[in-house]
Amino acid sequence: MRFRDRRQAGGELAETLRVRQREGALPDPLVLALPRGGVAVAREVAEALDAPLDVLVVRKIGAPFQEEFGVGAMAGDEVPLLDEDAMRHLGLREAALGPVIERERAELRRREALYRQGRPAPDLRGRTVIVVDDGLATGSTARAALRFVRRQAPERVVLAAPVCSPEAAELMRAEADEVICLHQPAAFMAVGLWYENFDQLTDRDVLEALHAQL
Repeated sequence: MRFRDRRQAGGELAETLRVRQREGALPDPLVLALPRGGVAVAREVAEALDAPLDVLVVRKIGAPFQEEFGVGAMAGDEVPLLDEDAMRHLGLREAALGPVIERERAELRRREALYRQGRPAPDLRGRTVIVVDDGLATGSTARAALRFVRRQAPERVVLAAPVCSPEAAELMRAEADEVICLHQPAAFMAVGLWYENFDQLTDRDVLEALHAQL
C-alpha cells in the first residue's frame, strides 16, 4: 500500500478521524502539524474536522558524525529528549552533542518565528490536540512533540499519521491517549517509501497551508 502523495494520505487519515469525531472522541479539536512534511497531511485533517491548524516545530538531533542517525529531538525551549539506547550504541556522551543541539535550536527558533509571524502559540488547555505527521520511522520527533504538548495541559492528546513503523506506533501509545496510524508495514524501512510522490516541502509551502486556515 502506497499513498499517491501527502494530500491523498491526509484525506484518508481525515476520514478515520471524522469517524472518531462523530463518535465523540475528539471534542474541541486543534490540529498541530509537525513541519514541514506533516503540514500537507494535517491541512486535510483540519479541514475535514473543521478544526484550527497550527504547527509544532520539532527538530531531530543527529549524531555529530552522521546527522541522519537520530539520537534525540527537541521541541520549544525544553531540554532535548535523547535516546539513551542510541547514545550508548554509538558511544556518545551528551556533551558531544552541544554544537548539534545549538544549531538545531537556532533552526527551530527560525522556523517558529517564520511560521508564526507574530502570532502567539495556541492555547492547548482543555482541548483535544491532534498531532499529525506524514509518517513515523523511529518516533523520536513525535515523542518529543507529544511530551511538549502534554505539558500544556490539554484534555486529550491524539497522534495521527498515515504510516508508521510498528515499533514507533507501539512507542507512541505510551505517550498519547490514542494513536491512529492507517498502515503499519512490517518491513517499514523509511517513510518516503510509502509515497509515490514524497517531494520535500518548503517554508513557503508551510506558510501557504497555514494562511489557508487563517
